[in-house]
Amino acid sequence: MQNALAVAVISAAVCGMLSAWLVLMGWSLMGEAVANSILPGIVLAFIVGLPLGVGAFVFGMSAVALIGLLGQTTALKRDTTIGVVFTSLFALGLVLMSTVTTLTHLQHILFGNVLGTSRADLYQVAALGAVTTTVLLLKRRDFTLLAFDRTYARAIGLPVGALTGVLLVLLALTTVTALQTLGVILVVAALVIPGATAFLVVRSFGAMLALSAAVGAVAAVTGVYASYWWDVSTGGSIVLAATAQFTLAYLFSPRRGLIARAWRRRRPAPRLAE
Repeated sequence: MQNALAVAVISAAVCGMLSAWLVLMGWSLMGEAVANSILPGIVLAFIVGLPLGVGAFVFGMSAVALIGLLGQTTALKRDTTIGVVFTSLFALGLVLMSTVTTLTHLQHILFGNVLGTSRADLYQVAALGAVTTTVLLLKRRDFTLLAFDRTYARAIGLPVGALTGVLLVLLALTTVTALQTLGVILVVAALVIPGATAFLVVRSFGAMLALSAAVGAVAAVTGVYASYWWDVSTGGSIVLAATAQFTLAYLFSPRRGLIARAWRRRRPAPRLAE
């Protein structure tokens, strides 16, 4: 239980931190693409006998490369190329899964099995999370400028292409980190919901970054305990806990909440002194 809780908190907090940039940059669909495109890599690594994380990372980066190639060699828009690549690779993963006789372990990767994590899994997740967090914090200013104004970032001499590539690599690493907790299908929720929740609540990006990580961590703790006591899906419980936080922010956020905006519209305008 302790290993499961630690793995869930680390992976969800790292996903939440990266989520802040994905939401601001409009990369939510890119996160879904990488998350779903790693399935064939996981199955192939399982068949060959390699670490599953290696196959996941290779296919995640391959998906990014294919999306970029289609964007450069066709007139298709980015959302179209993303849809073509990630659905095709996910379908390939399903076909490969159907050829494997022992599906128990692969089913855990597909849907998550955080309660079955070992001490070795914890060390792996902690190492990947530390690498991702360190790079994000060290290059925070550059990534933030890239998210807000790519043209200005290029004008002042920032390596926009290299920074974009680093973010995509971190996205693939973060996806691998969250596999054990959420599985391939639900990991995209951890890459979107925390950032969306923080965006509704706070003004500054620094606060958004911290709150995104906190939303992920709180969802992880709540989901793990809920799944343990009620014997339900851990990944689904974590996502539902994050969704509950988003719902509260959507309704009650002082800045962008539905109720606050309705109150401001109904409040009478101040009268001018006669």
